[in-house]
Amino acid sequence: MVKANAYGLGVIPVTQTLYAAGCREFFVALAHEAFDLRPHLPADARLYVLNGLSPGAEGPCAEQDIIPVLNSAGHITRWADQARAQGRPLPCALQVDTGMSRLGLSPDELDAFLAAPPQGLDIRLLMSHLACADEPDNPANGYQLKAMQRAMERLPNVPVSFANSGGIFLNADYHHDLIRPGIALYGGAPHDGQPNPMQPVARLDIAVTQTRTVPAGAHIGYGGTFIAEREMRLATLSAGYADGLPRALSNRGAAWFDGVRLPILGRVSMDSMIIDISALKPDALQAGSFVELIGPHQSIDDLARDAGTISYEILTQLGSRYFRHYIPVSS
Repeated sequence: MVKANAYGLGVIPVTQTLYAAGCREFFVALAHEAFDLRPHLPADARLYVLNGLSPGAEGPCAEQDIIPVLNSAGHITRWADQARAQGRPLPCALQVDTGMSRLGLSPDELDAFLAAPPQGLDIRLLMSHLACADEPDNPANGYQLKAMQRAMERLPNVPVSFANSGGIFLNADYHHDLIRPGIALYGGAPHDGQPNPMQPVARLDIAVTQTRTVPAGAHIGYGGTFIAEREMRLATLSAGYADGLPRALSNRGAAWFDGVRLPILGRVSMDSMIIDISALKPDALQAGSFVELIGPHQSIDDLARDAGTISYEILTQLGSRYFRHYIPVSS
């Protein structure tokens, strides 16, 4: 899964790294993501659009060898029409809804499709998506698996893709022919409340803009939502909610330096935030020093928990103002 700019980390370098590691199947959400990415992938890489066919995208998808996921009768009709216009079968994936009610053919729509399948569709994958795979004990997983198995019986010769990140770690019954790792690929925990089997992928360090000492009673940040109870040493960091650090971290989250947790004080601003550095030696931080927001002391899941959100949102919101340094994968 490389949608949403490879979960905020940079779709071109991430995808090229995955290709070099042997991956040949890539998924984006929207057609324009595929159009942007296709020139950067070798011809043997297969590029799927999860949200299917936007009206008017049929011709460009066919011309650029982009594979739509057909989620509705309208998608099927338009792609079959394009195949007739091209005079050749066109590759596609067919998605069925097994219980998420988001995308895919309903059982009745699948019945109608199989009763009169249009010509020109080269179905490469039968797909569905698990809604509760991050909760291993949720009975919805088993219900969806049974629904998927019923669909597989009706299309017995089509390869199957079912498991997302959480589904990969359920059991082999969910794996089938092609798994689709998303958040796990980027270091996020695939299951809520359980140890994370994945290694971290991203680190985020933020520069200190200024340090200062404030007296007891000082109001800190917009609205003065934090008032110093004693003399405190503070550091202002040069990132805020415009850079994807949620305002919900206000008075809740923290940065880290040299193994010490440095609480965020007051509200997170658009371009900055304030942290308490009183626990550090007076000369430990100065303008230009960096503190850790994501790293060995604080995972993306830790930061997300403090913000009351999920790791997906933290990663995909990382802004364009960060300098990104990509570390080559060792052979």
